[in-house]
Amino acid sequence: MLPALPDGDEREPESSEEGGGAGEERRPERHGCTYHGLYGYRRSAQQGAAAGDGGAGGAVAHTPSAEDFSLSLLDTNLPAEAETELRSFIAKRLTKGALFEGMGNVASVGLSIPEGKVGCYYCRFQQESLLEMESDISAPEYVVCFLGGSEKGLELFRLELDKYIQNLKINLDLEQKNLEACVSPYLRSWFEDAICPIQRVVQLFQDKLASLLHAALSYTPVEVKNADERTEKDISRFLAAASLQGLVQEGTMTSLCIAMTEEQHKSMVIDCSGPQPQLHNAGSNRFCEDWMQAFVNGAEGGNPFLFRQILENFKLKAIQDINNLKRFIRQAEMNHYALFKCYLFLKNCGSGDILLKIVKVEHAEMPEARNVVTVLEEFMRETPVA
Repeated sequence: MLPALPDGDEREPESSEEGGGAGEERRPERHGCTYHGLYGYRRSAQQGAAAGDGGAGGAVAHTPSAEDFSLSLLDTNLPAEAETELRSFIAKRLTKGALFEGMGNVASVGLSIPEGKVGCYYCRFQQESLLEMESDISAPEYVVCFLGGSEKGLELFRLELDKYIQNLKINLDLEQKNLEACVSPYLRSWFEDAICPIQRVVQLFQDKLASLLHAALSYTPVEVKNADERTEKDISRFLAAASLQGLVQEGTMTSLCIAMTEEQHKSMVIDCSGPQPQLHNAGSNRFCEDWMQAFVNGAEGGNPFLFRQILENFKLKAIQDINNLKRFIRQAEMNHYALFKCYLFLKNCGSGDILLKIVKVEHAEMPEARNVVTVLEEFMRETPVA
């Protein structure tokens, strides 16, 4: 299977938030340099009152104009001309009412930089500690922008960037005296900290990545030893990104986590004391081995957006296999030939060990389906998956 790749975006900024179709042909992108911008956002007293009157209805009724707010530059690494263009882009979004507090957006914007058009993640937020203050004075608001790669590339990391902003809201003091010492380094590190962890894990584990993919899919507990803080966080983020959390029923994942935790001697241990991580109690299967090869092949280009796209395709294929197996099981409740089809599917899909555990948890309260799963377990024990 050849994974789809994110490409550079060709649309104009005004229409770029719509998102491309899933079937578009994609080419590898080069992310080039990365940039950031932080602005203070101040609404006029009149706009603040209009937004506050009548709850949500008042906010909807009033669309801000350029005179209703001001943007003041606090920090950036963009050239002056490009920063002015970015500020104009953000002002247009604010005028359209397209920036909601705490909700990140991704678009494509053309700036006077060598890369020309780049992806832009932007988010309006208030500092968390100031939100709790009892005062008639509204808490200061900010708009942060991260620029690099393409719109489609950054879209893959929207959740990671939202979390990055959440950390900025909670932990960093945005007072001017701390801007240069704390905030600026944090903003400059956005690409390394939010985008590159998956790439670093792929480069670190190489052909051992299959065991990490297997642990993520099966929710096997993982213990990391002798790793520095960044490596430990990278591994944790990779496992979270590779898991099916949010893609299958929450109760299924909870039950699967409990089942895997209760199995003795099943925790995978990653020892990072040497130049290459050593794995103990590691599992794998043909499905994960095949996808590991896709990651290793992509490592030559060093593109973090490519790795994330491969990871998304990996999860999509796993979900498709789960749904196919569940369909076969429903058929097998009344048809012995369908039971044989279930068995053949489990043997040939490459991930029968994991799929069987997932559907067993999902069908625990369904007697007929549970009986089918029990028979399949017996078949698989007699003829292990290749």
